[in-house]
Amino acid sequence: MNMFVWTMSMDEDLSDTLSFLKTSGFEFVEIPINDTNVDKWTRIGQQLAELGLGVQACTLCGPEYSLISADESVRRAGIDYLKSIVDCASLAGATILMGPFYAGFKAFTGKPATADEWAWSVAGMREVAEHAQTKGVLLAMEYLNRFETYLLTCADELVRYVEAVDHPNCGAAFDTFHANMEEKNIGDALRKVAPYLMHVQISENDRSTPGHGHINFDDVFSALQEVEYTGPIAIEAFGPNPPALAAATHIFRPMFESPEQLAVDGLAFIKSELTKKQGSEVLAS
Repeated sequence: MNMFVWTMSMDEDLSDTLSFLKTSGFEFVEIPINDTNVDKWTRIGQQLAELGLGVQACTLCGPEYSLISADESVRRAGIDYLKSIVDCASLAGATILMGPFYAGFKAFTGKPATADEWAWSVAGMREVAEHAQTKGVLLAMEYLNRFETYLLTCADELVRYVEAVDHPNCGAAFDTFHANMEEKNIGDALRKVAPYLMHVQISENDRSTPGHGHINFDDVFSALQEVEYTGPIAIEAFGPNPPALAAATHIFRPMFESPEQLAVDGLAFIKSELTKKQGSEVLAS
C-alpha cells in the first residue's frame, strides 16, 4: 500500500496505520522519501522490520534537482540528491526506489524533450544507478501523463530510456493511472515494458479505490499473468489529505470513505483478480 493517502513525509506517528495495514493482509508498504534525514529513515526501517512489513520507496525531483536542467550545477545537485535518497531508501529497508525522478516534476518548457535533455538525464541516471548497485537498491523509472512531465510519457519512451541507461539497477515501473491516459492499450503497454518491469502501481482512473472506476483491470492482470510478473504490486491513491498533496494531485472532492476503506477494498479487489487469473490458468491446463 502506498502511504500517500496518509502522509507526504512519514514524519507523523503512523504506528496505528502501519499495524492496521499489516493485520489487513498487506505484505509491504510503499513509502515516499523526499528528505535525507538518515536517523529518521533508519528508525522507520526498524519500525517496519519489527512489524514484519516489507518496504519499497518512491520519490521525485523538484526543478531544483532536475536531471534535464540546462544548468549543469542543477543536474549535479540532482545526481547527488538522488544518491542520498538511495542511501535513505536502503536504510529504510527498501530494495526498490521508484518514481519519475529522471526529470523535474511538473517542470515544463512548452516543447518536446530535446536530445540534450535526454542525454543529460540518461547520463545522470546511469551514475545514480551505479551508486544504487552498491546499496542493493533497484531504480524503477515511472512514466507519467503529459500534464506532469514531458520526458517519459508512454511505454515506448520508458523502454527506450531504460535501454539507453543500460544498467542492471535501472528498470521500469508501471502505473495504471498514467497508462490509462496515455496508452492505446494498457495490456500491450505492460507487455512492452515487461522485460524491464520491477514495480507495478494499481491506480484507478480517478485515483480512488481500485476496481471502482473504468480502467480495464482484467486486461492489466491478464497481461501481468502472461508476462509472468512476480514483483511487487502496490495500490496508489490520493485523497483530500494531506492537503498539500491533494492540491498537487488536483483532488478537489472525496473519492472514498476513508484511507482504511480504500486499502481493504483495494486489496480484496487485487486478490480477487489474481485468484481469477490463477483459476483460469488451471482451467486452461
